[in-house]
Amino acid sequence: MTAFIGSVWWLVVSIGILVTFHEFGHFCIARLFGVHVLRFSVGFGKPLLKRVGADGTEYVVSAIPLGGYVKMLDEREFEVDPADLHRAHNRKPVWQRMAIAAAGPAFNFLLSFVLLWTMFVIGQPDYQPIVGKVQGLAAQAGFVAGDRLQGINGQPVETWTDAAMLLGSAAMDRRPVQVDVTREDGGHALRTLPLQQLTGSLDEGQALGQIGLVPEQFAPPAVIGSITADGPVDRLHPGDRILTVNGVAVADFDHLAAQVHAQARTGQLLQLTIERAGQHLQVDVMPKLRDPGNGKPALVIGIGPELKTALRHYGPVAALGASASEMWRQTAATADMIRRIFTQGATQDLSGPVGIAQAASASAQLGPAWFLFFLAILSLSLGLINLLPVPILDGGHLLYYLIELVKGRPLSERSLAVGQYVGLVLLGGLMCVAFYNDLLRHAS
Repeated sequence: MTAFIGSVWWLVVSIGILVTFHEFGHFCIARLFGVHVLRFSVGFGKPLLKRVGADGTEYVVSAIPLGGYVKMLDEREFEVDPADLHRAHNRKPVWQRMAIAAAGPAFNFLLSFVLLWTMFVIGQPDYQPIVGKVQGLAAQAGFVAGDRLQGINGQPVETWTDAAMLLGSAAMDRRPVQVDVTREDGGHALRTLPLQQLTGSLDEGQALGQIGLVPEQFAPPAVIGSITADGPVDRLHPGDRILTVNGVAVADFDHLAAQVHAQARTGQLLQLTIERAGQHLQVDVMPKLRDPGNGKPALVIGIGPELKTALRHYGPVAALGASASEMWRQTAATADMIRRIFTQGATQDLSGPVGIAQAASASAQLGPAWFLFFLAILSLSLGLINLLPVPILDGGHLLYYLIELVKGRPLSERSLAVGQYVGLVLLGGLMCVAFYNDLLRHAS
């Protein structure tokens, strides 16, 4: 129940921030061109709070916090006093109406850039793109545990987030990719992943699993990264690689933990074979009973895995360039996803309110930098989607105005009405698919 409430809360916060900023863009440019704004509403439905400003605009907070709108003076909606015709939206030059329509997405792009800049100044923690385990296609292509991904199809890779995004996009398109890796021994290799051999449907979140690349943080090697204060600090050191437990070889840290759990006995020493500075040593340790936090005490030896982290952190000036680069990369990735939806029917990428709420909550739990990153990508996506030439979206209005520029007169009311119905059907269909995807993910 707590998780559900948290997800709903972060969904409301996320959508509230992004939509309010989007509508604020329309509001600012409309005011700049002298259009009278009747109402600026955060949310839909019944007004909860209302204040009328000195400019005559109603500022409203409404009951349903999943959207917002700007209502402008317009003759197409109601009769306008002749004295106010110069402030009506429909009386403004077409280029000004185009600017007002484009302002919402533009403010989303601006917000995305600011959020990314803030994220880089704070510092975004991540993991280095080091392979922990390989199987399937990755094993066939020659990848081995310990490989560090340096570049994918010529694009540099700094973190696992970078790698997952690039590999996920290539997997969705079923196209082979060349991966530049640094081997564990320090050598370099160029390996080709034959992603055209992938079968069945998948989404970007499943791509790494189907490719067969398991990040090191999910399958860490049996190398000690930390030792608890009451652990065997006098016999084990960070950096020691554990080879066997009571003579049984261990492949990785998960296997090590399983062997300790299986063989540990109260009051009995465990014999470990470790590798330290190229030498093999025998070390005896006494397991201790400890509650790992789940209320089920177990015998452990008080060590943790070595995880190679990465921190994307820049000063305020350097963060400007990093933000621009990241925004360009995310724009290309989001545009590619939208292209796949409409050209390949790859609707499995769509997420509805449930998926967005879960992602918002998960990112918030990872810390401020990750939540800022989530908001930046969501704001960017909202801006791009609104630019699609679909009636009822800002892009649809821009299309109408472009036709008006070419024809020299506005479209007829009948054409506008037909366009609205078409837009509602398209968006309604996509929303139904998004809800269906949410249900499938929740069921699985």
